[in-house]
Amino acid sequence: MDIHHISTTHLSIDQIAGILSENRQLALSEEAVNKIVKCREYLDRKMANSTSPVYGINTGFGSLCDVKINDDELGQLQKNLVMSHACGTGEEVPAHIIRLMLLLKIQSLSYGHSGVQLETVQRLVDFYNHGIYPVVYNQGSLGASGDLAPLAHLCLPLIGMGEVVYQGTRMSGEAMLEKFNWKAIPFKSKEGLALLNGTQFMSAYGVYCLLESRKLVQWADRITAVSLDAFDCRLDPFNELIHQVRPHQGQSDTAQNILRLLKGSEIAAGAKTQVQDPYSFRCVPQVHGASKDAIAYVEGVFTTEINSVTDNPNVFPDEDLIVSGGNFHGQPLALALDFLAIALAELGSISERRTYQLISGLRNLPAFLVDNPGLNSGFMIPQYTAASIVSQNKQLCSPASVDSIVSSNGQEDHVSMGANAATKCLRVTDNLRRVLAIELLNAAQALEFRRPLKSSPEVEHIMDSYRKNVKRNEDDRVLSDDIALSVQFIS
Repeated sequence: MDIHHISTTHLSIDQIAGILSENRQLALSEEAVNKIVKCREYLDRKMANSTSPVYGINTGFGSLCDVKINDDELGQLQKNLVMSHACGTGEEVPAHIIRLMLLLKIQSLSYGHSGVQLETVQRLVDFYNHGIYPVVYNQGSLGASGDLAPLAHLCLPLIGMGEVVYQGTRMSGEAMLEKFNWKAIPFKSKEGLALLNGTQFMSAYGVYCLLESRKLVQWADRITAVSLDAFDCRLDPFNELIHQVRPHQGQSDTAQNILRLLKGSEIAAGAKTQVQDPYSFRCVPQVHGASKDAIAYVEGVFTTEINSVTDNPNVFPDEDLIVSGGNFHGQPLALALDFLAIALAELGSISERRTYQLISGLRNLPAFLVDNPGLNSGFMIPQYTAASIVSQNKQLCSPASVDSIVSSNGQEDHVSMGANAATKCLRVTDNLRRVLAIELLNAAQALEFRRPLKSSPEVEHIMDSYRKNVKRNEDDRVLSDDIALSVQFIS
């Protein structure tokens, strides 16, 4: 089986996509092992030779940072931290997000600035490789002192607590340890804090949404190409000269892509009676392009984040320093996640407008894209569905990152709310997939009314593949089934 070696070098979104799609196992590189061990040994020496208070290592947490803890209670302190912070509630986080959380937590700990034991990191690697997914809940994080509650649930099974799902079976952390003949990890100083501080809940959601965004923007262009011919649109707005004089990268790329998708189309080459098309067709390069540029920006933010150390305090063995700071604060991610949600919602918004135009009885298309309208309602109501989803996306795009609620007796007086931004962004991502699927359902039906003219080879290939899943609508039928099949097709 192919193995990805966790190292202290750059981890890209592309690499993560490969790790997931190829179902690679994880292993710690020799470099990562050496850095983890070096940092832990330094911390042990430092604590043995010092009586000074060091936040989270021999003190309490949050506003209890001034309470000194006895040396013989440091392990219990860390265990208590994990137990007391496991306060998640709400829906369970999907397994594919948990998988990413494990991968990103392992990556962050591998840099050797967190002070964890090698055994602790290796057990997280074992969880990942065996498909052991701790039960984590999607509510409870302020996205400030890291994703405290979600990461506490992620790490409870290390000490034989909490719950996991293994091969579809839910079991206690204690039962999981027995099944694999493992012992609970006896936490050392700082370990609980290193595990709970961090942005891996936000990061995992963000990385997953980015991976899905890559696919969805491609489908947005493909489906738009079907709609352009279905609505008998002009290709003038995609002329490269227009985009040379306003050279936003996403805009130029989109125009080129649409021309590529429609190359060789008989419909596009035909004479047009209209001088211009509605904005939802004519301004596709500008709208899709802006969303692509936003996605590229967000990808840059997350690439930096997943290659970072985000717990506190940070341990620097070479400099003989333990420094308390705020790398756990999720503000960079909160802003980026809100931006990503807006960018994806706009792709859905313009898609729904194209759907609306297609069913409006214009351009020699029958009203609601069905023969014998009146007796048949045809495609009247899928547009309602798309409109309701687009409206929900607008509500979900109210930014989480502008909110903050004071916590921990005022010690944590500004929080990012990035975890809420993350879960909202996932909902917007899933909603966009449905809106695009509804546009494809309508565009494919509308294109049938252009026969015997053909679209481009690229579009006709999409249509041939799609028609193996969703047949042309002749008379009214349950369109919920067609929508579900369309969602499955673009997934």
